[in-house]
Amino acid sequence: MKNTISMKKILLVATIVIAFTIPTLFAQAQSEDVNTISFAGSGGYPPFNYMTDTGDVIGFDVDVAQAIADRLGKKMEYKTTAWDGIVEGLRAKRYDGILGSMGITPQREELVDFSIPYYYSGPQLIVRKDSAIKSPSDLKSSNSIGLVTGTTFEQDGKKLGVKVKLYEDDTQTLLELINGRVDGVLTDRIVGLNAISKLKGGDNLTLVGSTLRTETMGIAFHEDSDTLREQVNAVLQEMFADGTMKAISAKWFNGEDITVK
Repeated sequence: MKNTISMKKILLVATIVIAFTIPTLFAQAQSEDVNTISFAGSGGYPPFNYMTDTGDVIGFDVDVAQAIADRLGKKMEYKTTAWDGIVEGLRAKRYDGILGSMGITPQREELVDFSIPYYYSGPQLIVRKDSAIKSPSDLKSSNSIGLVTGTTFEQDGKKLGVKVKLYEDDTQTLLELINGRVDGVLTDRIVGLNAISKLKGGDNLTLVGSTLRTETMGIAFHEDSDTLREQVNAVLQEMFADGTMKAISAKWFNGEDITVK
């Protein structure tokens, strides 16, 4: 009898706690959805999205994200996460979108939905200035190339027929190249130019050949986020029309407009 009464008391307390907790949590979730928009990037991809010494994340992608949030009347939160798990994070709805220089590919389109393109670039081979490699055609099967895991550059590296070494971000790949632990790096052309001008030891690096192909970048959204994606597309079109995208590009790329093909 005592056990039955105790169980009834426990169930009553649990019911009261749930009754008060669920509405509170639901209200918090609604508030966050309404007032905040969150975007994700690797945080290790200068000058697009990267961490400062004070722990802030800045870059071209971050400025675009902030401008979008401002026009939607929302607070912007930029989250950093490992690139090789960034799509799964979106599918688990840990953020509203990926605004981190993600190339639009058929494989990715099977998992996420993309915005209209917001800039264009392409994979570029970078080597040390003292290297015997003067173009991609000089690469041999014995050469090692560093690149970021989970990027479209991985397929480019395999097509070149070299040893591919995978890293978490391009700060690591380029430092490995500077220190002579890989023969080259395959990354975005603009990232390479930025590294040469800003990384310690970057003046010992050089870009060889032209970009291997043109890559179109978009903002990735969860497949259930059609309304948000359409809102962002409308904002991007406004930003292209009024010169905002061009101005953000000029700020980060010495006046160059990477937002036009």
